[in-house]
Amino acid sequence: MKTPTITIAGAGLVGPLLAISLRQRGFPVVLYERRADMRRVQVSDGRSINLAVSARGIYALQQAGVWSELRDIAIPMRGRLMHLLTGELIFQPYGQDESEVINSVSRAALNIALLDAAEAAGVVIHFQQRCLGCARAADGIVGYARADDGIVVRLRDEQSGQEKLIAAEVVIGADGSSSAVRGEMSRSPEFRLFEERLDYGYKELTIPAGQGGSHAMETRALHIWPRGSYMLIALPNVDGTYGCILFLPFEGERGFAALDSESRVVEFFRANFPDALALMPNLAENYFANPTGAMVTVRCFPWHQEGNILLLGDAAHAIVPFFGQGINCGFEDCTCFLELLDAARTSGAESIDWQKLFTDFESSRKPNTEAIADLALENFVEMRDRVADPHFLFKKKVDLALEARFPGLYVPKYAMVAFHRIPYAVAQQRGRIQDRLLDELCAGMNRLEDIDWSKAAMLVHRDLTQLGKR
Repeated sequence: MKTPTITIAGAGLVGPLLAISLRQRGFPVVLYERRADMRRVQVSDGRSINLAVSARGIYALQQAGVWSELRDIAIPMRGRLMHLLTGELIFQPYGQDESEVINSVSRAALNIALLDAAEAAGVVIHFQQRCLGCARAADGIVGYARADDGIVVRLRDEQSGQEKLIAAEVVIGADGSSSAVRGEMSRSPEFRLFEERLDYGYKELTIPAGQGGSHAMETRALHIWPRGSYMLIALPNVDGTYGCILFLPFEGERGFAALDSESRVVEFFRANFPDALALMPNLAENYFANPTGAMVTVRCFPWHQEGNILLLGDAAHAIVPFFGQGINCGFEDCTCFLELLDAARTSGAESIDWQKLFTDFESSRKPNTEAIADLALENFVEMRDRVADPHFLFKKKVDLALEARFPGLYVPKYAMVAFHRIPYAVAQQRGRIQDRLLDELCAGMNRLEDIDWSKAAMLVHRDLTQLGKR
């Protein structure tokens, strides 16, 4: 079977992982990345947020044979540790036991590991080559060379500023939420693009390591300072530091616009995050050195142009970070795409029908990416406003107790998303049913022993079906 060269735009995280798996299947792969090689040059573009890698991402990394090498840069987190303004700490476990964790991983460390693995697999990577767009050569779009078939990709060398055109057979746009490949596709009259920007932004900060590289706080937890309309979170790194993210509205007296001086930043932290401030000796310098980022949900259609160009990862469906699923969703894209590719390669056909492959990928994946986009937006409100509420915490205890009593039948929504590979759309649908069930069982209650477990059994067996193993 013919194995055309696959050209991938974007070497962030999804691009290299897909490239590794394609090389393992015998496809020549060329990867273009706008940034310099981060293994040789320090790259600072406001994209160092820690990642929460969980079941879907781990499965994709295992399938590519690289997860075992990444364990040393991951720290398992068993739950959320809430820092209240009173100084009280409240721990809320994510799952039933030590096996149900999410893993804090440095984005940069993961990116470097995947680049190394991609090159070792034979992927050709060109750095400082910004993709400006691509198009079917036969369309004759202005600015592109005319050819009989295939794709023309437009690149700009970020050092010299010179532009060039290259020919390609199959192009996959894994170039992120501001995708140039998607931008070119949006010229088509049938293309639909919806971008929903939050009126909140984020700022990356750091809690430095203690003496000898020690951690200043609990390491096996995601730390949250929930303050109603805003919050601070922190994830541990293996070097003793914590990657922190401050989420604030852009405007208002408690927004980024108001924090326009070092003294105001320090005073804001002193009033709202005093225990974090005590661990951040260079807060003001750190704050103004990093840009204020925006958060956007991207929904578009279609994800492909016939059998020539495909969008994948954030380029097709960027989501906000509040369920920790952005990278897991992108990596699961790779899993889904590769399963369909493998089926096409063993079908007995002389060549792959790329248009059918891309269409099948989109139709199978899009309902799930729509679901996780909605779930991520919902989880923002939960993390910011509700995680310190006593009744909310009680319902989470009942949630876990129901799972223990009805294994495989009742699985908490968070567990379905983070600890299983249950389709996101199924998790969303069952989650809504279980939320109503919890509201009914927990109304007026505040102790587990007061729950009517016979009623719980009736509701669970009436409203839920057994979940398959995945």
